[in-house]
Amino acid sequence: MRRLPATSVFYALELLLRLPTWVAAAVYLVRELHFSPLQLVLVGTAMEAAVFLFEVPTGVVADTYSRRLSLIVGYLGMGVAWMLLGVFSAPWAIIAVWAFWGVSYTFTSGAYQAWITDEVGVENVGRVFLKGARIGYAGAVVGLIGQVALALVSLRAAVIAGGVPTVACGLLCIFLMPETGFRRRPRAERGSALAETRATALGGARYAAAAPVILLLVGVEVFTGMSSEAFDRLKEAHFLRDVGLPTVGQLDAVVWFGIFWLVGMVLGFVATGRLIKRFERGGSTVVASSLFAVTVMEMAAMFVFAVTGSTWVAIVGLLGVFLARNLAGPLYTIWLNEQIRDSSVRATVLSISGQANAIGQAAGGPGLGVIGNVWGIRAALCAGAAVIAPTLGLYGRALRHGGREPELRELPQPSQV
Repeated sequence: MRRLPATSVFYALELLLRLPTWVAAAVYLVRELHFSPLQLVLVGTAMEAAVFLFEVPTGVVADTYSRRLSLIVGYLGMGVAWMLLGVFSAPWAIIAVWAFWGVSYTFTSGAYQAWITDEVGVENVGRVFLKGARIGYAGAVVGLIGQVALALVSLRAAVIAGGVPTVACGLLCIFLMPETGFRRRPRAERGSALAETRATALGGARYAAAAPVILLLVGVEVFTGMSSEAFDRLKEAHFLRDVGLPTVGQLDAVVWFGIFWLVGMVLGFVATGRLIKRFERGGSTVVASSLFAVTVMEMAAMFVFAVTGSTWVAIVGLLGVFLARNLAGPLYTIWLNEQIRDSSVRATVLSISGQANAIGQAAGGPGLGVIGNVWGIRAALCAGAAVIAPTLGLYGRALRHGGREPELRELPQPSQV
């Protein structure tokens, strides 16, 4: 079967991957399964603990054997896990299933960005990432409308249906994804599978450790992970239990959450279009300063969301967090990718960044969940917002390094087996 151009596959994946949303699953866990704040956080903590354990090993697999193979395994596993989330009801089963989702996700983390970077070149990938983000918003809108409509009939069915697009991503990778930019070393130059994997892992770690900006960006992910766990798991419960939802039209909770996500996607779509124009005018220098600004915005919006007693002000805070995160994702990926000039360790270095995020979520999540149980959801959300503050200092240091990679001659080359 004839393979499609890499950018066409990337944009198709961006569309499909954004079709599933957490809205139906979040309402399902809170309203039908009656999860406590701690249980909600533990769902995410189990997933992030799995990511912590498997992120770098699976990134090494992508660098050592095949990015495409890694993506196939990851997407099929993620899709199946999402479907199972709607099958089980026991808290321990839900937590276990989402941990499996985390393991599957690690096969895609790093491999996905490394694959498209190798296919189009590091000098062109920034625009591809930003355009892909805009296409992703279209997928998110379509998926959101479909899932909310289905959730009004059956929350469980909406959750199960959320896994279908990700399985479709796995099938797309099997039949249509090209892989021309990645090259395994010739068999004659390779040692055993274990030795080759070990060499790739050590090479990626040494590369990251020798690059100041990469180390700073990895540090950012630790605090970002800590902060995101409280907001991601408790925002719906905050509306349902503390702030309340608008009474306009007596709409179901899942419809309101769908509306919030939809407005957030529209804002993100418009803002990313403006960001693309800024990127085309200013290039890489725009990325670092913009990322610092949206991080300030995220922290402020999260505090507003946590402390206000007004439903409508809480909605504004929620949309502010959505917008900041939607912009921060592609900006961070572009900045980090620019630091990695050696393709042979790209997925591994990206996975190290993902592992740092998992460390933050796994380490900070339970503590924030306990805060939520003891002092309330507001206190947990405030603590999560405060944890973002150190990232501003790390971004500031990275900006003082110029936001660029160090001289290539300073970076160690990956070990050869």
